Amino acid sequence: MARACARLAAFPQAVNGPALPFCMLNKFKRFLSKPLSKKGDGDYIALGPSEHHIDDALISRGALQVIETLQSASFEAYLVGGGVRDLLLDGKPKDFDVATSATPEEVKKLFRSARIIGRRFRIVHVRFGREIIEVTTFRSSHTEAANDNEAQQTEEGVLLRDNVYGDIASDAARRDFTVNALYYNPAKSELLNFGSSLDDLRKRCIRVIGDPETRYKEDPVRLLRAVRFAAKLGFSIEPASEKPIREHADYLSHIPAARLFEEVLKLFTNGSATATLASLRDYGLLAYLFPSLDYCLNRGNETDNKLVSHACANTDKRIRQGKRITPAFIYAAFLWPALRASMRTKVSDQNMATHEAMQQAAQDVVSQQLQHTAIPKRFLIPMREIWALQLRLPRRDKRRAYVTLEHPRFRAAYDFLLLREQAGEDLDGLGMWWTRFQNASEPEQQELIANAKRDKSSRPPRRRRRRKPKHDSEDA
Repeated sequence: MARACARLAAFPQAVNGPALPFCMLNKFKRFLSKPLSKKGDGDYIALGPSEHHIDDALISRGALQVIETLQSASFEAYLVGGGVRDLLLDGKPKDFDVATSATPEEVKKLFRSARIIGRRFRIVHVRFGREIIEVTTFRSSHTEAANDNEAQQTEEGVLLRDNVYGDIASDAARRDFTVNALYYNPAKSELLNFGSSLDDLRKRCIRVIGDPETRYKEDPVRLLRAVRFAAKLGFSIEPASEKPIREHADYLSHIPAARLFEEVLKLFTNGSATATLASLRDYGLLAYLFPSLDYCLNRGNETDNKLVSHACANTDKRIRQGKRITPAFIYAAFLWPALRASMRTKVSDQNMATHEAMQQAAQDVVSQQLQHTAIPKRFLIPMREIWALQLRLPRRDKRRAYVTLEHPRFRAAYDFLLLREQAGEDLDGLGMWWTRFQNASEPEQQELIANAKRDKSSRPPRRRRRRKPKHDSEDA
């Protein structure tokens, strides 16, 4: 016991990253001031309610019901991972995961709303209205697999299947980072701390469990998760865990595009998009998610950099304000620099009309992006509509102005227009015109349309490029 307390007290407070909140400092002082009792066969420390101060009122009723039902059926069940971590950090977790000794089939029998999903790692989703509780069976090392149905790896070492079950101690060893290897039993108000989990939480440190290079190779998505947690929590990445990220960013090329899309959503919709983007660029990971964006940003174009930076900042602001965000807008912003560059080339070098240039450029940019991250149609179609409306917004005669205003994507396209102006694109006050038009009375709208028409007619006519005549051989 004395050794456990001394080990916890030995770690100095971290000096990197944001300052630790006062409430969190007090919480860790309470951790250190109370004696810690060691229980069980696994190498863990058990903390009672007077030591961890977790508020069960912050745990969803669905998660509590899942744990209670499993324990009533004589299975072990704990709240695990990020939910426990965020409770200890005085946060309010959005998602709650449960780890249990029950197999997926045994879990499914206990809940009518349960569904087994996944091939790589079979888990159970238990639905309570709109809430989904993710239930996982205790895992063991894939090296103990009896056959390929339990575990399977590619030649590069990526785990294609990882369904070897074990006990809570082996499960803790298979977690990705120490700060996620925390287990909470609401029935006893008992927190189980495996290894250096609480130590690293106190130091605000992201540390891979096991050999970092091996664990990243098993699942390269952990490269992104390390960056995401560090950015979201304001933590630093422990040096041994950080070193392979830059060296082996190419591991991400082994991950299917559909899975990387899900990771992109987590990276940029958790309220820390600005810090996340900076880290992805720093570690060389962005090139494997958005190669065209990475190329454009590395060229140093100020407008492109500002547009993407403002898009991230605006996304973070909307999340803090509890407003809705859509991946379609994020993707529209991240792929806009490449779209603009491609359009300019097609207009200047191939004499294409602007509308045709946008259509072809959009097709080229999207096709390249789909090789890296999937974009479901429910986001792909709105994203392209946001782009297309950028060509319709300057057309403000009476009929077109009202039709554009009624378009289902108008609001997103208008926000995107303001983002472009905020980044430094010269759009001749178009954003202000649409801001006034939306809030104006009908007579005022008519005046705005008339003024826009006069402004357009007073400008010198544009010289049209003459298309080169086709040769006879081209007509054949």
